[in-house]
Amino acid sequence: MATTFDIADVKRRMQGAINAFKNDLASLRTGRASPNLLDPIQIDAYGASMPISQVATVNVPEPRLLSVQVWDRGMVAAVEKAIRESDLGLNPQTEGQVIRLRIPEMNEQRRKEMVKVAHKYAEEAKVAVRHVRRDGLDLLKKLEKDSAISEDDGKRHADQVQKATDQFVTEIDGILVAKEKEIMHV
Repeated sequence: MATTFDIADVKRRMQGAINAFKNDLASLRTGRASPNLLDPIQIDAYGASMPISQVATVNVPEPRLLSVQVWDRGMVAAVEKAIRESDLGLNPQTEGQVIRLRIPEMNEQRRKEMVKVAHKYAEEAKVAVRHVRRDGLDLLKKLEKDSAISEDDGKRHADQVQKATDQFVTEIDGILVAKEKEIMHV
């Protein structure tokens, strides 16, 4: 099987890192209720760890309230425990199979903590983009070594990979700046 280099595949994988980063940021709380807020929470259910979306429906009845409708009555305690133990700082109030979560006002210290978490997510996304770059450059070196592409083609493709990396890292920084403004906005 002949291996070939495809810059579109490299860019697609880098875009995947950006999409994962955006998803992580969506779960960060900015003082408004959002169903994505609970996405990172994993529930121990039926002998496995699964996302909350597989055991309950999350709604936003009011701007500062989340409502979690647990489908299986036996899972209510597990969902409540997972929410309480998450680092989201939420205090669940259970009424039957519905768990209500009041979103408290964020103070300055909590906002700064959220910004730190956003920076951590951004760094993870950049690392993922750099891994894709490394994989692409390794493939180019292998293709050059196997004489599948010329040295000039290898350099040209390596420049394309670096340009794509720079472009995606800049995009991550832009998204982070916007999220930081959103978090710090009172």
